[in-house]
Amino acid sequence: MESSQRRKSGLNLPAGMNETSLRLETSSPSSPCSSSFRSISISSPRMISSLSSPSSSKSTICSDRFIPCRSSSRLHTFGLMEKESPAKEGGNEAYCRILKSELFGSDFGSCFSPAGQGSPMSPNKNMLRFKTEHSGPNSPYSPSILGHDSGFSSEASTPPKPPRKVPKTPHKVLDAPSLQDDFYLNLVDWSSQNVLTVGLGTCVYLWTASNSKVTKLCDLGPNDSVCAVQWTREGSYISIGTNLGQVQVWDGTQCKKVRTMGGHQTRTGVLAWNSRILSSGSRDRNILQHDLRVSSDYVSKLVGHKSEVCGLKWSHDDRELASGGNDNQLLVWNQHSQQPILKLTEHTAAVKAIAWSPHQSNLLASGGGTADRCIRFWNTTNGHQLNNIDTGSQVCNLSWSKNVNEIVSTHGYSQNQIMVWKYPSMAKVATLTGHSFRVLYLAMSPDGQTIVTGAGDETLRFWNVFPSVKTPTPVKDTGLWSLGRTYIR
Repeated sequence: MESSQRRKSGLNLPAGMNETSLRLETSSPSSPCSSSFRSISISSPRMISSLSSPSSSKSTICSDRFIPCRSSSRLHTFGLMEKESPAKEGGNEAYCRILKSELFGSDFGSCFSPAGQGSPMSPNKNMLRFKTEHSGPNSPYSPSILGHDSGFSSEASTPPKPPRKVPKTPHKVLDAPSLQDDFYLNLVDWSSQNVLTVGLGTCVYLWTASNSKVTKLCDLGPNDSVCAVQWTREGSYISIGTNLGQVQVWDGTQCKKVRTMGGHQTRTGVLAWNSRILSSGSRDRNILQHDLRVSSDYVSKLVGHKSEVCGLKWSHDDRELASGGNDNQLLVWNQHSQQPILKLTEHTAAVKAIAWSPHQSNLLASGGGTADRCIRFWNTTNGHQLNNIDTGSQVCNLSWSKNVNEIVSTHGYSQNQIMVWKYPSMAKVATLTGHSFRVLYLAMSPDGQTIVTGAGDETLRFWNVFPSVKTPTPVKDTGLWSLGRTYIR
């Protein structure tokens, strides 16, 4: 009898179970997720009787498993929902919406779609990561302070250093009457003994920075004028280039002339010392090498420029000499050759501003005039240009800081400003203004913190632009040989 009933129903039921004990239970329509919750319950009279309470009048339904409703899972509490990203160009939004609905259920999209949008959100792959609540703006752990949208990074984030504050005004201004407004002259230099020298008309003056004492070094007379001044590296002797083409060497401490050397046909507008040799550049397009240890006026002549030589600098190791001219050329010479080892012709105006890096060997910076306006950086080992930046105005001078890896430039037409740059990013550290004429002259103090600038407005302005040098903490020697040690200063 039972087997015939099983055949009629089409179900292969085990012995002792009839068709009435198998029911498909559907949740009531009032359930919030009626379409996604189904359970199949299989019960027997013995199971019901054993699980039923004596006071229960209805039979209890036991299910084999429980399928949760996604809409009541509070996925947002655990950070399981992705933030909606803007649709890519050409993407099929309708297809993605249908696909997510088929995969995750239509109720999932309707429950968690943002207001006003119908596209469902797919769950995040970080399944068990709690979402970090956003802190208030007054919290010290606010994401706006830490720079993260939500949560904390596994690595401690280092806050960026605030930019160094550079005073915008000079701390001292000196009058410099008769300071010439001539791009091709070099009339200001600061010695390692902290003495500033300035060429004013036919005279050369010394200003001692420690006590502000002014000393008149010399007067060239009515038929001549000062075109260039340059201290030796030791700061004891000063060289003077004149309008008549002479090169004079003076003892700066005794204010006494040591020697006069000729060789140039016209004005000597630029000078440069290395450890033993004094180089001079002139309007006659030649560079002369002077050695005070020999009796002749010069020991060699370097010919390569086609116009006036207005920039001249020796490298810090005395191996290379860089020269710039009004022919827009930047030439590099070595000690043993009469011909330039490099000819750099990328500038499109006169090259007066030249500076060797004290932090990296074979790194040379140069600046061009009004038609060029660029600062260019060179590797003199192979002649490659490393970088260039358009400053927007005529570059008159360049000088590297010896305390930090930064460079200062002074400018002429049309903004007459002083700019401090961080190398190699060339980010601007400061822009200083105050001169009403082209800032044609630049020198740096021996401690590397202060610069002095001169212009045709007949003023010298002192600016604190660089930090002091970072001195490492001395290591105390406690060994045997340190006992009773004395130091000779």
